[in-house]
Amino acid sequence: MNPPSPSSTHASPQDCEWAAFDAHGQWVLVEDEISWLKTAPALRDDARREVPVLTKASKTPPITRLFEVVWVLGRAILPWWLKKRTRRFSDSSESRAYLSLRMRKAIERLGSTYIKLAQIISSGEGLFPAELVDEFKKCRDQVPPIPFDEVRRVIEEETGASLEHTFATFDRTPLAAASIAQVHVATLRTGEEVVVKVQRPVVSKLVRKDLRVMAWLAPHLVGRIKVSALANPPALVELFAETIVEELDFRIEASNMLDVAKVLKELKQDGYVIPRPHPTLVTRRILVMQRLHGFKFDDVAGMKEAGIDTEAVIRTGMIAFMEGAMIYGVFHGDLHGGNLFVQEDGRTALLDFGIVGRLTGARRMAFLRLMLNATTNNVTGQVEALRDLGALPMDTDIEAVIKDLNLGAPVIDPTTLSGEELVQEVQRVVKAMLGYGARLPKELMLYVKNMVFLDGAIARLAPDLDLLAEIANISMLFAERHGERLGRELGIDHTAVEINLDSVKAGFGVDASTNSMTYRDLQKRRELIQKRMREHVGR
Repeated sequence: MNPPSPSSTHASPQDCEWAAFDAHGQWVLVEDEISWLKTAPALRDDARREVPVLTKASKTPPITRLFEVVWVLGRAILPWWLKKRTRRFSDSSESRAYLSLRMRKAIERLGSTYIKLAQIISSGEGLFPAELVDEFKKCRDQVPPIPFDEVRRVIEEETGASLEHTFATFDRTPLAAASIAQVHVATLRTGEEVVVKVQRPVVSKLVRKDLRVMAWLAPHLVGRIKVSALANPPALVELFAETIVEELDFRIEASNMLDVAKVLKELKQDGYVIPRPHPTLVTRRILVMQRLHGFKFDDVAGMKEAGIDTEAVIRTGMIAFMEGAMIYGVFHGDLHGGNLFVQEDGRTALLDFGIVGRLTGARRMAFLRLMLNATTNNVTGQVEALRDLGALPMDTDIEAVIKDLNLGAPVIDPTTLSGEELVQEVQRVVKAMLGYGARLPKELMLYVKNMVFLDGAIARLAPDLDLLAEIANISMLFAERHGERLGRELGIDHTAVEINLDSVKAGFGVDASTNSMTYRDLQKRRELIQKRMREHVGR
């Protein structure tokens, strides 16, 4: 592969007419002339077809890899277990911190598949222990890098030319190193500053081997692990495989970048910008893209000093994320602090498109109904929509679910319950959901995971934002912008829809009379609930 000619990299705003790119582009993208874009749909289909093969339970797993996983994890857990048994921790927080550290180091030794699992967990603030989330955040971009000689070899194998033939400069120290790949800052021979994403040399084989180990192990864990929650272990493995297999081909990722950029542009979401992938320097294992600059997403002080309205950043993020999912069925599927930053002009740059949610056909219609029914307090409609999304079997008795989960009953404020009552309620709900065969479909999992991230982002960027008022305003905005279209697609009279946030309030654990709640208020409630549950479990 030859480096691009000067004519193909001439800065031009022409592609800004159809995609959310920076107006000072270093090259222009012409869709019909991009070879990797033409192959991406077939590659995506191939990846999806491979998932059932990789996750089919076999009689025997890859023995050597299975032994290695058990050995590494066992060595991580045993010292913690002995310390806990001999009461050498001052409190439960110290115990969790020690175990989290050992688990993170073990996961880094096991490699890409387990690092990716850790990254998913790191996005679950509020769902997993804070110590575990904080430790696993280091797996986002602080993973031990591969040696530069291996980086060079991958690039030269993929381009068919020496590294120096393609790049005028290439920083040997990675800008970030994560599970599947690491990124380096470089300069093309034609002068453009770029970021080069380079896949780890053996990651493709290792991920597939690990998925076969997990697929063999999963059936033996059915009913044995409490954290399997709303999906049995085999379903969890399948869900994980669906999210990671597409990440192994960067041509799919580059195509995802263009799809999201087009959606944002069509939605007139000017608060977001996507880095341009290079028209020719994209292959299965390397992805060259435009370099953008900005503040880290948790650098609140830096943003405010630059005059950036952090509440506006959050508001734009919530609207754009929901619009992409509802209107076009396409959304970034892996939001976390390492995948986005805020530019000096207040726009948010999105990075890392290995995982993108895609809702099509009946699934998208079910998702629309779920969102509509949530804002109109239609409990039956919400459960039916979850069923049609694949979260419940199609023959599920909807009324029985509502009755068993007390969804139609008056809201019980969880802060009024004791630790024992809280734990019992969680166990009751989980048992009932498992009894109905509930699971978490990929698209819904990605959406929920992103909402969890936005929840944590509000805590840092806009803690005094009135959540109920904001949700009401967003609902009104959607009705104004898209009401006619959504009504037509759903076969309803959009002018007759009345917003009723009682379901949303119930999700926060407050009754219908509550009219205002900042994130600070919500966090205080959560901390009290978590404290009571920890105290009860720790007895």
